[in-house]
Amino acid sequence: MTITENIYEAKTHLSRLIERAVAGDEVIIAKAGEPLVCIVPYRAPPPSKRKPGSAAGEFKMAADFDAPLPETTLKDWGA
Repeated sequence: MTITENIYEAKTHLSRLIERAVAGDEVIIAKAGEPLVCIVPYRAPPPSKRKPGSAAGEFKMAADFDAPLPETTLKDWGA
């Protein structure tokens, strides 16, 4: 069933309209009789299946990435 309400009525009866949308009705909110939006129930997206290692080989890390920083760099940072 399709329900069309103007904005003023929709503000007054929003809870009722949400219940109707969740129950399966199509709820349209209009302004001056012109449809603007449709209230639909929220549907969570299906969980994505992560694939470990899918970015293998995409990044390169320097062999000394965790070496202490040079003193000149530390001085520039105020450390």
